[in-house]
Amino acid sequence: MERTLCIIKPDALRKRVEGNIIQMILNAGFQIIGLKLLKLTPERAESFYEIHKGKSFFNGLIKFMTSGPVIVIALEKDNAVEEFRELIGATDPLKAKEGTIRKLFASDVQENAIHGSDSVMNGLREVSFFFDESEIIT
Repeated sequence: MERTLCIIKPDALRKRVEGNIIQMILNAGFQIIGLKLLKLTPERAESFYEIHKGKSFFNGLIKFMTSGPVIVIALEKDNAVEEFRELIGATDPLKAKEGTIRKLFASDVQENAIHGSDSVMNGLREVSFFFDESEIIT
């Protein structure tokens, strides 16, 4: 079983589509093993996205991710990372496949509704960034 992190981003919560997104995740066979509603501070967002520090989009990303609440979800499934990336679709919703979360709910490359871990190692790191092991229910 692999773990991956999902973040339902502020734009999706503003649109009130978080329930639709969670239902799609469940319908795809993912097990929710942790879930939190929270508001990221700039410091916490910068720490999470530090891999992008220095890139042209970094400041805008931090401003966006701290603009409203997010839902962080720890997910588990065989081949979780790859299958979740397929479910969420391409970063650019215009390039995302029909039926993916980003095709259905994203506005643009930045306000793209959802985050998913991009590797098995990052899945483990990102889940542990938001969840203590005592908060994980398997």
